[in-house]
Amino acid sequence: MSQSPIIAPSILSADFADMEKTFKMLNESEADWIHLDVMDGNFVPNISFGMPVIKSLRKLTGKVFDAHLMIEKPERYVHNFKLIGVDILTVHYETQIHLNRTVDLIKKVGMKAGVALNPHTPVSLLKDIIADLDLVLIMSVNPGYSGQKFIEHTYDKIREAKDLIADNDSKALIEVDGGINDTNAPKLYAAGADVLVAASYIFNHDNPLKAIRNLKYFGK
Repeated sequence: MSQSPIIAPSILSADFADMEKTFKMLNESEADWIHLDVMDGNFVPNISFGMPVIKSLRKLTGKVFDAHLMIEKPERYVHNFKLIGVDILTVHYETQIHLNRTVDLIKKVGMKAGVALNPHTPVSLLKDIIADLDLVLIMSVNPGYSGQKFIEHTYDKIREAKDLIADNDSKALIEVDGGINDTNAPKLYAAGADVLVAASYIFNHDNPLKAIRNLKYFGK
């Protein structure tokens, strides 16, 4: 584990009317990745944005694009996300019939592969594929909307994922998404999280640069 977590602001809570300003701030910040929540209104009740938007935003930054697909049949779009500049592509376990095939495809086209777990989905279900993953995304809220309350059971799931990764010689990072703020960030990191995703905490803060720094260095 590094000396500080990787911070991946989710632009879901950003001002879509002024993305140039948003990305200017993100480029100046200590954020490591940019988290892109893609929703289809089927797998989750919300609709966010898709490939044309991501393609346009790619021109505004050189930071890692970390795309989280909350959509049904995401395997249909793997090649497209590679073409528009996504670096890490995460699909939900709950959407997959042939998870191994989808993970292989993501890696074959040149992206890193992640699998996301809903709050009710056990970490143990990843046992047979954990060695092939670059990222495990543990949802600490029910996917679909930003601003939800953090689910406390998440700490146990992070510890379980850490053990599973170690037991299988996996190099997967653990990412946590939902309800993250400067209070729970240190505890998530201590439990074993490598990557922290935050939306509302950062973009509703009166100083987003400071908010990002608070998450990365726990207010130091």
